[in-house]
Amino acid sequence: MPLLDIILMMAAGISFIPIVTGYCAASRGRSFWVWFALGWLLPIVSFLLLFALIARDELDPGRQLLREARQILKESEKKSINS
Repeated sequence: MPLLDIILMMAAGISFIPIVTGYCAASRGRSFWVWFALGWLLPIVSFLLLFALIARDELDPGRQLLREARQILKESEKKSINS
């Protein structure tokens, strides 16, 4: 019985990085399942790669302007539908 507990604890610990990687990717508009699979295959590498992609998106002024423009368009569509 203790061996089964150890195996389950290791599986839970190992699955933490793929779940976090998949969640972060999904929250940024990327595929959860692709990043989840990458998290299982290359746990540390996939997490660092996703971190670099998110940092690039956040630090690029052009992407920030694009995100703001999309938000403005979304809000104006809501107002025009409600009117």
